[in-house]
Amino acid sequence: MTFGDPSWGADDETSTAILERYLDAGGNFIDTANAYMGGRSEEVLGAYLGKNPRLRDRLVLGSKFALSMDPSDPNSGGAGRKAIRQHIDASLRRLGTDYLDLYWQHNWDRHTPLEETLSTLDDLVRAGKVRYVGLSDTPAWAVARMATLAEWRGWASIAAIQVEYNLLERTSEGELFGVAEEFGLGVMPWSPLANGVLTGKYNRENLAPEGAGRGPFVGRHLTERTFALLDVLAEVAATHATTVAAVALAWVRQQSLVTSTIVGARTVAQLDANLASLRVELSDLERSRLDGLTTPDLNFPAEFLRAFGVPAQQGTTSINGIAAR
Repeated sequence: MTFGDPSWGADDETSTAILERYLDAGGNFIDTANAYMGGRSEEVLGAYLGKNPRLRDRLVLGSKFALSMDPSDPNSGGAGRKAIRQHIDASLRRLGTDYLDLYWQHNWDRHTPLEETLSTLDDLVRAGKVRYVGLSDTPAWAVARMATLAEWRGWASIAAIQVEYNLLERTSEGELFGVAEEFGLGVMPWSPLANGVLTGKYNRENLAPEGAGRGPFVGRHLTERTFALLDVLAEVAATHATTVAAVALAWVRQQSLVTSTIVGARTVAQLDANLASLRVELSDLERSRLDGLTTPDLNFPAEFLRAFGVPAQQGTTSINGIAAR
C-alpha cells in the first residue's frame, strides 16, 4: 500500500528496493489493490515485473476491487458486474500480467447482491484472468453466505479472508475466525502492528514520535491498556534479544488460523525489522501472557456460550508465512 507515493509511503526507487529485499529473503506473496495510491502501487509492481518477467510465475500476486477509482462516476466502485470487469482489466494492465493469483473483494458492498459478485468472479476464474478469490473487510454473515452460495452453485470457492488483526484488535476471533474454520478459509491479517503502535516507538511520554502513523487509526489505541501491553512486549523482546515489533508480529503469526501475515514497509529497514519476527517463536506461556492482556469483548453469544464452557475463540496451534503489501 505504501508503494508509489513518497509523501507518506515510498517512492518508486525505495519501493523497488523493498521488493527486492523481500524477494531475496525468500518471499513470494505480494498483496496490493487497484485503489492503493490511485493505481500507482500496481504500476510500480508492473514496472518491476516487466523488467523481471521470469519472476511472475514464481510469485503469488493478489490485488483487490470495490473501492472507487473515480468518485465522479457512480459505476467506478462497488462489487457489481460492471465495476469488477472494468477493475480487473485495469489492474492487469497496470500490473503487466494476464492473470492474478488471488483477487480480493476489498470491502463488502451493501448495494450489490452477493450472487452478482460471486457469479462475476466465477466468470473471471473460468476466463483464466483470476486463479482464486478472497474477501477482505467483509462481515462474517456475508462471508458465510458467499462461501455457501459458491459451494452450492458450483462457482469458484472463497479461498481466504483478510481482516484487521493484532494484539489490540482481536474481535475477528469471534465470528470471522469461526467462519474461516468452518469453511477452511485462509486468514490474512492486515495491520499486525496496529498502524505502528506496536512497534515500540510509542510510550506514555511520547504519543507522537517521529514517523507516527495516521490520525484516528493510531489515536484510538493510545491508552493505558496499550502501554501496559507494550511493557510486557518489551520484556518478552528482551528475553528473545529482539524488538517489540518482532514479538507483536510473532504473536499474530503463531495464531492457529493465520496462514499469512501482511506487513507493510516504507523503508528497507522497516521491512528487515518485520522479517526479524520469523526468527521468533513464542512459548505457550509467553503467548498466554500476551493473550490475557488483550482478551477481546466479543459479540453475543460469545460470552454467554463461554459461561457454559463453549469456547468462543479458535484453536491453539499455528503455521505461518509473511506476505508483503
